[in-house]
Amino acid sequence: MKPPLVIIGLGQLGHVFARGFLKCGHPVYPMQRNANLAEEASRLPDPALVLIAVSETDLEAVLQHLPNKWRQRVGLLQNELLPYIWQDQGLNNPTVCPIWFEKKAGNWIKVTLPTPIYGPQAELLQSALAALAVPTRLLAEPWDLTLELVKKNLYILTLNIAGLVVGETAGELWSDHRDLALAVSQEILDIQESLLGAALPREQLLQDLATAIAARPEQKTTGRSAPARLTRAWQQAKQAGLTVPRLRQIHEQETAVKK
Repeated sequence: MKPPLVIIGLGQLGHVFARGFLKCGHPVYPMQRNANLAEEASRLPDPALVLIAVSETDLEAVLQHLPNKWRQRVGLLQNELLPYIWQDQGLNNPTVCPIWFEKKAGNWIKVTLPTPIYGPQAELLQSALAALAVPTRLLAEPWDLTLELVKKNLYILTLNIAGLVVGETAGELWSDHRDLALAVSQEILDIQESLLGAALPREQLLQDLATAIAARPEQKTTGRSAPARLTRAWQQAKQAGLTVPRLRQIHEQETAVKK
Protein backbone atom coordinates (compact mmCIF):
# COMPACT_ATOMS: atom_id res chain seq x y z
CA MET A 1 0.00 0.00 0.00
CA LYS A 2 1.21 3.49 -0.81
CA PRO A 3 1.82 5.89 2.09
CA PRO A 4 -1.17 7.80 3.51
CA LEU A 5 -1.81 11.49 3.01
CA VAL A 6 -3.58 14.09 5.13
CA ILE A 7 -5.68 16.90 3.66
CA ILE A 8 -6.73 19.70 6.00
CA GLY A 9 -9.63 21.62 4.52
CA LEU A 10 -12.53 20.09 2.62
CA GLY A 11 -13.36 22.79 0.10
CA GLN A 12 -13.18 22.46 -3.65
CA LEU A 13 -9.39 22.22 -3.86
CA GLY A 14 -9.25 19.71 -1.03
CA HIS A 15 -11.69 17.54 -2.93
CA VAL A 16 -9.68 17.86 -6.16
CA PHE A 17 -6.45 16.69 -4.55
CA ALA A 18 -8.19 13.95 -2.58
CA ARG A 19 -9.55 12.54 -5.82
CA GLY A 20 -6.13 12.75 -7.47
CA PHE A 21 -4.35 11.04 -4.59
CA LEU A 22 -6.96 8.28 -4.44
CA LYS A 23 -6.61 7.68 -8.17
CA CYS A 24 -2.88 7.23 -7.55
CA GLY A 25 -3.55 4.63 -4.87
CA HIS A 26 -2.84 6.66 -1.72
CA PRO A 27 -5.07 6.40 1.36
CA VAL A 28 -6.38 9.90 2.09
CA TYR A 29 -7.35 11.21 5.52
CA PRO A 30 -9.46 14.38 5.15
CA MET A 31 -9.82 16.73 8.12
CA GLN A 32 -11.74 19.90 8.86
CA ARG A 33 -9.62 22.97 9.55
CA ASN A 34 -10.88 23.05 13.15
CA ALA A 35 -10.08 19.38 13.86
CA ASN A 36 -7.95 18.41 16.86
CA LEU A 37 -4.74 18.08 14.87
CA ALA A 38 -2.62 16.88 17.80
CA GLU A 39 -5.02 14.02 18.35
CA GLU A 40 -5.10 13.19 14.65
CA ALA A 41 -1.29 13.23 14.48
CA SER A 42 -1.09 10.70 17.30
CA ARG A 43 -3.22 8.37 15.18
CA LEU A 44 -1.35 9.11 11.94
CA PRO A 45 2.22 10.11 12.86
CA ASP A 46 3.93 9.44 9.53
CA PRO A 47 1.95 10.69 6.50
CA ALA A 48 3.82 11.31 3.27
CA LEU A 49 2.25 14.76 3.00
CA VAL A 50 0.01 17.06 5.02
CA LEU A 51 -1.69 19.21 2.40
CA ILE A 52 -3.23 22.32 3.91
CA ALA A 53 -6.10 23.24 1.61
CA VAL A 54 -7.75 25.97 3.69
CA SER A 55 -8.17 29.55 2.48
CA GLU A 56 -5.42 32.12 2.93
CA THR A 57 -7.37 33.73 5.78
CA ASP A 58 -7.40 30.44 7.73
CA LEU A 59 -3.82 29.40 7.00
CA GLU A 60 -2.10 31.09 9.94
CA ALA A 61 -4.40 29.51 12.51
CA VAL A 62 -3.88 26.04 11.03
CA LEU A 63 -0.09 26.43 10.94
CA GLN A 64 -0.02 27.64 14.53
CA HIS A 65 -1.74 24.44 15.67
CA LEU A 66 0.12 22.06 13.37
CA PRO A 67 1.72 19.19 15.35
CA ASN A 68 5.52 18.94 15.27
CA LYS A 69 5.24 15.47 13.73
CA TRP A 70 3.71 17.00 10.62
CA ARG A 71 5.68 20.22 10.24
CA GLN A 72 8.29 18.76 7.87
CA ARG A 73 5.64 17.29 5.56
CA VAL A 74 3.53 20.33 4.74
CA GLY A 75 2.03 21.20 1.36
CA LEU A 76 0.63 24.68 0.66
CA LEU A 77 -1.55 25.94 -2.19
CA GLN A 78 -3.11 29.20 -0.97
CA ASN A 79 -3.37 32.47 -2.85
CA GLU A 80 -1.37 35.48 -1.62
CA LEU A 81 1.50 33.27 -0.43
CA LEU A 82 5.07 34.46 -0.08
CA PRO A 83 7.96 32.62 1.65
CA TYR A 84 7.93 34.78 4.78
CA ILE A 85 4.41 33.53 5.58
CA TRP A 86 5.53 29.96 6.19
CA GLN A 87 8.99 30.93 7.46
CA ASP A 88 7.38 33.04 10.20
CA GLN A 89 5.60 29.85 11.31
CA GLY A 90 8.84 27.88 11.50
CA LEU A 91 8.41 25.94 8.26
CA ASN A 92 11.63 25.71 6.29
CA ASN A 93 10.89 23.61 3.24
CA PRO A 94 7.21 23.01 2.48
CA THR A 95 5.97 21.74 -0.85
CA VAL A 96 4.20 24.63 -2.53
CA CYS A 97 2.02 24.85 -5.65
CA PRO A 98 0.46 28.16 -6.73
CA ILE A 99 -2.78 26.92 -8.25
CA TRP A 100 -3.54 27.92 -11.84
CA PHE A 101 -6.82 26.09 -12.18
CA GLU A 102 -10.30 26.78 -10.88
CA LYS A 103 -12.82 24.39 -9.39
CA LYS A 104 -16.32 25.61 -8.61
CA ALA A 105 -19.14 23.56 -7.15
CA GLY A 106 -21.01 21.67 -9.85
CA ASN A 107 -18.32 22.29 -12.50
CA TRP A 108 -15.17 20.44 -13.44
CA ILE A 109 -11.68 21.92 -13.41
CA LYS A 110 -10.89 24.90 -15.65
CA VAL A 111 -7.18 25.34 -16.32
CA THR A 112 -5.58 28.73 -16.92
CA LEU A 113 -1.89 27.76 -16.97
CA PRO A 114 0.19 24.75 -15.87
CA THR A 115 0.50 24.75 -12.08
CA PRO A 116 4.13 25.11 -10.90
CA ILE A 117 5.27 22.97 -7.95
CA TYR A 118 8.35 23.12 -5.75
CA GLY A 119 9.45 21.18 -2.68
CA PRO A 120 10.26 17.71 -1.37
CA GLN A 121 6.89 16.22 -2.34
CA ALA A 122 6.53 18.05 -5.65
CA GLU A 123 6.39 14.84 -7.68
CA LEU A 124 3.65 13.48 -5.43
CA LEU A 125 1.48 16.54 -6.09
CA GLN A 126 2.34 16.40 -9.77
CA SER A 127 1.19 12.76 -9.94
CA ALA A 128 -2.13 13.58 -8.23
CA LEU A 129 -2.88 16.38 -10.69
CA ALA A 130 -1.70 14.33 -13.67
CA ALA A 131 -4.25 11.69 -12.68
CA LEU A 132 -6.89 14.38 -13.24
CA ALA A 133 -5.34 15.65 -16.50
CA VAL A 134 -4.28 18.93 -14.86
CA PRO A 135 -0.98 20.18 -16.35
CA THR A 136 1.91 21.01 -14.02
CA ARG A 137 5.59 21.82 -14.13
CA LEU A 138 8.30 21.25 -11.53
CA LEU A 139 10.48 24.15 -10.39
CA ALA A 140 14.23 23.86 -9.83
CA GLU A 141 15.09 26.62 -7.34
CA PRO A 142 13.52 28.50 -4.38
CA TRP A 143 13.71 31.79 -6.28
CA ASP A 144 11.76 30.20 -9.13
CA LEU A 145 9.01 29.47 -6.61
CA THR A 146 9.11 33.01 -5.26
CA LEU A 147 8.64 34.42 -8.75
CA GLU A 148 5.76 32.04 -9.41
CA LEU A 149 4.07 33.09 -6.18
CA VAL A 150 4.45 36.75 -7.11
CA LYS A 151 3.11 36.01 -10.59
CA LYS A 152 -0.03 34.42 -9.13
CA ASN A 153 -0.41 37.22 -6.58
CA LEU A 154 -0.07 39.83 -9.32
CA TYR A 155 -2.73 38.10 -11.40
CA ILE A 156 -5.34 37.59 -8.73
CA LEU A 157 -4.84 40.94 -6.98
CA THR A 158 -4.83 42.96 -10.20
CA LEU A 159 -7.99 41.29 -11.46
CA ASN A 160 -9.80 41.45 -8.13
CA ILE A 161 -8.89 45.03 -7.25
CA ALA A 162 -9.25 46.57 -10.72
CA GLY A 163 -12.40 44.50 -11.15
CA LEU A 164 -13.98 46.31 -8.21
CA VAL A 165 -13.90 49.42 -10.41
CA VAL A 166 -15.05 48.05 -13.76
CA GLY A 167 -16.59 44.65 -12.92
CA GLU A 168 -15.80 42.96 -16.22
CA THR A 169 -13.99 39.85 -17.42
CA ALA A 170 -10.20 39.58 -17.40
CA GLY A 171 -10.06 40.00 -21.17
CA GLU A 172 -12.30 43.06 -21.11
CA LEU A 173 -10.28 44.59 -18.28
CA TRP A 174 -7.06 44.15 -20.24
CA SER A 175 -8.40 45.31 -23.59
CA ASP A 176 -10.70 48.15 -22.48
CA HIS A 177 -9.18 49.35 -19.19
CA ARG A 178 -5.50 48.58 -19.53
CA ASP A 179 -4.36 51.85 -17.93
CA LEU A 180 -6.30 50.92 -14.80
CA ALA A 181 -4.96 47.36 -14.80
CA LEU A 182 -1.37 48.49 -15.26
CA ALA A 183 -1.64 51.17 -12.56
CA VAL A 184 -2.99 48.61 -10.09
CA SER A 185 -0.43 45.97 -11.13
CA GLN A 186 2.53 48.32 -10.64
CA GLU A 187 1.35 49.16 -7.14
CA ILE A 188 0.85 45.47 -6.38
CA LEU A 189 4.45 44.87 -7.46
CA ASP A 190 5.56 47.71 -5.16
CA ILE A 191 3.91 45.84 -2.28
CA GLN A 192 5.35 42.47 -3.29
CA GLU A 193 8.87 43.92 -3.47
CA SER A 194 8.40 45.47 -0.03
CA LEU A 195 7.21 42.18 1.48
CA LEU A 196 10.10 40.27 -0.12
CA GLY A 197 12.77 42.88 0.48
CA ALA A 198 13.99 42.24 -3.05
CA ALA A 199 13.66 43.71 -6.53
CA LEU A 200 11.53 41.83 -9.03
CA PRO A 201 11.74 41.46 -12.83
CA ARG A 202 8.73 43.68 -13.44
CA GLU A 203 8.70 43.60 -17.21
CA GLN A 204 8.69 39.81 -17.26
CA LEU A 205 6.00 39.62 -14.58
CA LEU A 206 3.77 42.02 -16.52
CA GLN A 207 4.26 39.89 -19.63
CA ASP A 208 3.30 36.86 -17.57
CA LEU A 209 0.18 38.70 -16.39
CA ALA A 210 -0.82 39.39 -19.99
CA THR A 211 -0.21 35.73 -20.90
CA ALA A 212 -2.40 34.50 -18.04
CA ILE A 213 -5.21 36.88 -18.98
CA ALA A 214 -5.01 35.81 -22.62
CA ALA A 215 -5.19 32.14 -21.58
CA ARG A 216 -8.66 32.61 -20.03
CA PRO A 217 -10.08 35.98 -21.07
CA GLU A 218 -13.56 34.93 -19.91
CA GLN A 219 -12.38 34.72 -16.28
CA LYS A 220 -14.42 36.98 -13.99
CA THR A 221 -12.35 39.67 -12.33
CA THR A 222 -14.04 39.73 -8.94
CA GLY A 223 -15.67 37.43 -6.43
CA ARG A 224 -16.49 37.37 -2.75
CA SER A 225 -12.83 37.70 -1.76
CA ALA A 226 -12.07 40.83 -3.78
CA PRO A 227 -12.91 43.46 -1.10
CA ALA A 228 -10.85 41.60 1.50
CA ARG A 229 -7.91 41.33 -0.92
CA LEU A 230 -8.08 45.09 -1.49
CA THR A 231 -8.11 45.73 2.26
CA ARG A 232 -5.09 43.48 2.84
CA ALA A 233 -3.12 45.08 0.01
CA TRP A 234 -3.97 48.56 1.29
CA GLN A 235 -2.89 47.66 4.82
CA GLN A 236 0.37 46.16 3.58
CA ALA A 237 1.09 49.32 1.59
CA LYS A 238 0.42 51.55 4.60
CA GLN A 239 2.63 49.43 6.87
CA ALA A 240 5.45 49.67 4.33
CA GLY A 241 5.00 53.42 3.88
CA LEU A 242 4.31 53.02 0.17
CA THR A 243 2.59 55.60 -1.97
CA VAL A 244 -0.10 53.71 -3.87
CA PRO A 245 -2.51 56.36 -5.18
CA ARG A 246 -4.63 54.03 -7.32
CA LEU A 247 -5.16 51.51 -4.53
CA ARG A 248 -5.91 54.35 -2.15
CA GLN A 249 -8.56 55.73 -4.49
CA ILE A 250 -10.20 52.33 -4.96
CA HIS A 251 -10.10 51.66 -1.21
CA GLU A 252 -11.72 55.01 -0.46
CA GLN A 253 -14.42 54.34 -3.05
CA GLU A 254 -15.14 50.90 -1.59
CA THR A 255 -15.24 52.31 1.93
CA ALA A 256 -17.69 55.00 0.85
CA VAL A 257 -19.97 52.42 -0.79
CA LYS A 258 -20.05 50.36 2.40
CA LYS A 259 -21.11 53.40 4.42
